Amino acid sequence: MIITTAGRPDEHSTALMQQAAESLQAPVVERKKRSIPKLQDVYQADVLVAGKDRYSFYTRGSTEPFFFHPNSATYRLKRILKGETDPLVAAAVLQPGDSFLDCTLGLGSDAIIASSTVGKLGSVEGIEANPIVAFLTKVGLHNFPIDFPLLQEAMQRVEVIHSEAIEFLKTCESNSRDIVFLDPMFTTPIEESSNFEVLREIGVTDSVTEEWVEEALRVCRRRVVLKDHYQSPMFKRFGFIQQIRPYTKVHYGVLEKRK
Repeated sequence: MIITTAGRPDEHSTALMQQAAESLQAPVVERKKRSIPKLQDVYQADVLVAGKDRYSFYTRGSTEPFFFHPNSATYRLKRILKGETDPLVAAAVLQPGDSFLDCTLGLGSDAIIASSTVGKLGSVEGIEANPIVAFLTKVGLHNFPIDFPLLQEAMQRVEVIHSEAIEFLKTCESNSRDIVFLDPMFTTPIEESSNFEVLREIGVTDSVTEEWVEEALRVCRRRVVLKDHYQSPMFKRFGFIQQIRPYTKVHYGVLEKRK
């Protein structure tokens, strides 16, 4: 991967470029008015562009960028404020002050909703295995410009952890998080935006394993929640109680902690 600026760099985008270079330990390349495809071809590399207000990541051979955006968290939070029940909050039975560990952070939409629900007295950690996704999400959660104070505060409270999920879980004490959340990359695509398609390409595609479930159960105090395609065999395979949601492809499954 190489890092460069937008076509017309300013001091801010140059500073963002240096920040990314230091964090990701990747080389910086002067743009020199070259197009993204040209840079991809010359350096035979993926390209991370530091723009004036965000980072955009282009995988080699692709002209569609990946970038941070709170996505569904925005309208989900607005629905909660209207009195509607969010399916993740319901499945996890999240309460103010809870601790929530998201093992597959991605762009952080679920973690943002969890953060808003548990509030300032709670805690939300998100594990992301891909270093680029972890970096973009961490920066985006703290800097994304949005005129929605409640959402912005929730975003800024999410702690991003770059690690493999199972490896991080092994470092956690038993019964140390109220809820452990698993959201593996869907084998059957559900999201329709191009940003999610790129995420599927660059993200770490984890399949739920027995070891992962066992570690999640050990670490949680109350329950493990699995989010997956409604036809996923993972619910039945690992004993999750699947919560049927009519007219939607996304279902949640719950595995209670044995007392």
